Amino acid sequence: MGRRGSFLGIVLSTIVVTACTSPNQASSIPATTGTAPSGTAAPSGTGIPAVPMSSTSTSTSTTPPLTIRGGVPQAVIATDPTGAARVQATPYALRERQLPTVDTIPPPPDDGVFRSSIEPLSGEALERSTWHEDCPVTAEDLRYLTMSFVGFDGLPHTGEMIVHADVAEGIVQIFEDLFNERFPIEEMRIVEPRDTRPPHFGDTNNTSSFVCRRVTGGSRFSEHASGLAIDINPFQNPYVKGQRVIPAISGSFGDRSWDRRGMIGPESTAVAAFARMGWKWGGNWNSLKDYQHFSHNGR
Repeated sequence: MGRRGSFLGIVLSTIVVTACTSPNQASSIPATTGTAPSGTAAPSGTGIPAVPMSSTSTSTSTTPPLTIRGGVPQAVIATDPTGAARVQATPYALRERQLPTVDTIPPPPDDGVFRSSIEPLSGEALERSTWHEDCPVTAEDLRYLTMSFVGFDGLPHTGEMIVHADVAEGIVQIFEDLFNERFPIEEMRIVEPRDTRPPHFGDTNNTSSFVCRRVTGGSRFSEHASGLAIDINPFQNPYVKGQRVIPAISGSFGDRSWDRRGMIGPESTAVAAFARMGWKWGGNWNSLKDYQHFSHNGR
């Protein structure tokens, strides 16, 4: 089996899961297979079941088909009853994902200068966030950051993030290092309540920190609920364990020997920068691999 297919062939026996993402986004590999439409599933020989085309895709309606990122038709994504994508072959169009950033905040000048701000979490940003009174931190414990980042389009963009006040300055320095290294990031915005509800098509790629939620499959709060964990490019750096992958259609990036832009490895600037702050990387875990995840206590 070739290099690009090696991980996907292993998926049937030892694929990975992530505790970093909403449990609604995780599901087991489908037991049945089908013939995927050309250009939307991994090439033959990958070892992951292809996803059959939905019967609705043959409609003669003139209404354009709904698509997810990269122009992949929603109809080819197998979902469970909640609308969440099941683990399945990465659509071919996303196997080397390098999508341009959609600006939600005006981008900075293209002058190579990193820009950032640190402010209390309040007003509109607080209202958009997942914070509520039952969270393990108060709103006063959190900070609202804006930071420059380089997109996969090679252009500078302005991102936003909520983190714990105690680590805000250190996080800004880390992302300045990534900016100067021109490490590409597709999206960086506040996680909102709508992001935690189905339908999820397994294509999320938001670099973020604070999300007030419990750990996947458990009762304690996640480190994200205190703004003390960060996920970077989740699609290029999936979280996998057993027969689960999050995001659900990102399994192609489980093959870490196939180096693609936006991936994080042991020698990456991100790993070194977080280590200087005493944070640990989920890519070093033994029971599972959470390549997107950095946290202050290694959880």
